[in-house]
Amino acid sequence: MECGAFLPDSLVLEIFLRLPHDAVLSAGLTCRQWLAVSRDEFLWRELFYSYYRIPRSVPRHPVAVSWYREFKRLFDCIPCVEVQTLKEHSDQVLHLAFSHRGHRFSSCSKDCTVKLWDTERQDGNISLVHSTSMRQFNWGYTQFSQFNADDTLLLVSGVYLGPHHSSSGEIAVISMENYSLLSRVRNKPYDVFGCWLNETHLISGNLHWIGNLTSCSVLWLNKAFQDVESENVNVVKRLFKIQNINASTIRTVMVAHCRRHDNPDLLLDYEAQSQARRQKGQQQQQHQPLLFDLGSSDSEEEDEAEEDEESQREARCHGLPTGRLPQPTISGLEQVIQSCKNVGSRELEIETQVAQMMGRTYTKAPDSSLIEPSDPGEGEDKTYLLFTTGSLTYSPHQIGIKRIKPDQMTTCGPVLGEERSSEEFFDSLDHVIDIHGHIIGMGLSPDHRYLYVNSRAWPAGCVISDPMSPPPIAEEIDLHVIDLKSLREERRSLRAHRAFTPNDECFFIFLDVSRDFVASGAEDKHGYIWDRHYNICLARLAHEDVVNSVAFSPADQELLLSASDDSTIKVWRSPRMVRLAQTPTRPPRPRSLLSSWLSRSKNSTSPSSINGKP
Repeated sequence: MECGAFLPDSLVLEIFLRLPHDAVLSAGLTCRQWLAVSRDEFLWRELFYSYYRIPRSVPRHPVAVSWYREFKRLFDCIPCVEVQTLKEHSDQVLHLAFSHRGHRFSSCSKDCTVKLWDTERQDGNISLVHSTSMRQFNWGYTQFSQFNADDTLLLVSGVYLGPHHSSSGEIAVISMENYSLLSRVRNKPYDVFGCWLNETHLISGNLHWIGNLTSCSVLWLNKAFQDVESENVNVVKRLFKIQNINASTIRTVMVAHCRRHDNPDLLLDYEAQSQARRQKGQQQQQHQPLLFDLGSSDSEEEDEAEEDEESQREARCHGLPTGRLPQPTISGLEQVIQSCKNVGSRELEIETQVAQMMGRTYTKAPDSSLIEPSDPGEGEDKTYLLFTTGSLTYSPHQIGIKRIKPDQMTTCGPVLGEERSSEEFFDSLDHVIDIHGHIIGMGLSPDHRYLYVNSRAWPAGCVISDPMSPPPIAEEIDLHVIDLKSLREERRSLRAHRAFTPNDECFFIFLDVSRDFVASGAEDKHGYIWDRHYNICLARLAHEDVVNSVAFSPADQELLLSASDDSTIKVWRSPRMVRLAQTPTRPPRPRSLLSSWLSRSKNSTSPSSINGKP
C-alpha cells in the first residue's frame, strides 16, 4: 500500500519518536515509506533507552547488530512465559541443576527425594524420568545437586539426621547410567554443599570445634568411585585446613577454572568492551556474526511481517511478600551459643586472642601468585576454590579464594597432609573479598569470569562487638558482581528482589547465570531476570511462595526453571519460543523456475511419459 500524500521522512520520524514501540510497528504497516522510517536506527535507539530506562552512558551490547534487533532481543527472548508446572514433589523444592548438555535436570526437595527430568521430548514438554528417596539413609532432606563435567555422575547433597538430633550433612554420588548409588561422603556443615573438582573427584567439608568461638574447617578431595581393590589406593585426600574465628565456618564451596577467562562470553567493563572492538578493527565489525538467533523465517521481510502482526505482551503480574518456614540453623552453632552462656566475657575474649595468635603463628603463607601478574600462558590452567566465610561473626560475609595446585587435583600422593611441616597447622586464604552483609547465594558465569553474589547488607558504618549478635540485615537483596580476573567488584549492585527472614533464620537463595542473563529467586514469591550487560531487571516470575532456586538451560538460555516452597517447578520459555512452538510447520518452498522447468522437461521425455504410463 502506498500513501496518497507523502510526508517528509523527517516529519514522520518526529511523529514516531513520540509513539510507543508497538504503535511504531503498527504504523510501519501503512506504507513503504513509513515501514522504512519505522526501522530507522536513530528511532530505535531512542525507543530502546526510553523504554528500558537505561542511562545514555551505557553503550549497546558489543555484538548487537542494530538497535531494533537489540530492542527485540530484550522484549522477545526473555524466558518469562510460563509453559508448564511440574507438581511431582510433595514438599518445598530447594534446588535445581541442569546437566552440561541441557538434556536433563535434577531437583532437590524437603520431601527427601532427588528427581531427574528429561527436557528433550518430541512434544516439548518436560517429563520425570527417575526419582530416588534418600530417607533410607537417614537423610532429613536433599538440598543441592550438581552434574559432573561429562554428565555421567550426579552429586547430591543433603542433611543427615544423626544421633541426639544433631544435623550434619552427607554427599551421595549417583550414576546416570543406571541410577545406582556409587558412594556416600560425610559433609559438615551441611551448607558446604560440596562440588565437583573434575569428572571423577568431588570436594566435601568437615568441621572441628576447638573452642567456644573457634573451629577448624577441613576441605577434602574424594574419589567418586570408592570401590577400591587395594587398601593402598587413596580415595580421600585433605586439600586445606583453615582456622575459623568468631564462630564462623566455611560454606558453599565452588570451583572456578580460570583458563576460561581469556575468551569471556561478555565483558562487563564498558571501557574494556570498547578496547576489544577497536582491536578487532573496522572490517571485522562490519562482518561480525549475529549472536542472537531472533527469528526462524527464511527472509528478513517475512520475519518483520510476522512481528508487526503481533500485539504487545501483557504486563507481568505482581505478588505480595511472604515469610517462610526457617531452615535448620547452622550445624554446631547451637552448642556454641549454649556454651557462651556458661562462660564469662573475659574468658571468651582471652580465648579469641589465643586463637588469633595461633592462627598467625601456625598458618602457612598465602599464595602470592593469585594476585601477581602471570607469565604469558601460565594462567590458563589455574583453578580456584571459592567459598563463603567470615571473620567478624558467624553469618557468612566474606568470599574466600584458595588456589588448587595441579598436584592437588587427585587423591594420589600423601594422605592427611603428610607433606606439611609440624609447625604449619593451618592453610591461609589466598584472597578475601568482604561483602559487608549476609551472603545468601553465589553463582558463576558460564565462562567463570564473573561471580554473582546474593547478599543482604548490614547498616552502613555498623560495628560488630559480639560475634554471636551480627548486625540486622536489609530486606532488599543486593546482587554483587565480582570480576575473578581483577578480583574487584564490577559496577553497581543489582537490586529488585527481597527477603524477610532475620539473621538466625536466613537461608540460601540459589541464583544462576547464562551467557546474557542472570536470574535469582526471592522471598517475595517471585523469581527475577536481569540483563548482564545493561544491568536492568527484565522480568518477574510469579509463584505461590518463596522462590528458592532458578536454573537456565546451558543449551538454550530462553529456557528457565524456577523452584519454590509451593512444591512446584515452573518452566518458563521466551515469547519467541512459545510463538515458534505454536506456529504450524510451513510447507516446503517451491523450487526456482529454472529447476521446475528442467524437472518438467525431464518428466515429459521419460519413457513412462512417452508410453502414456503413469
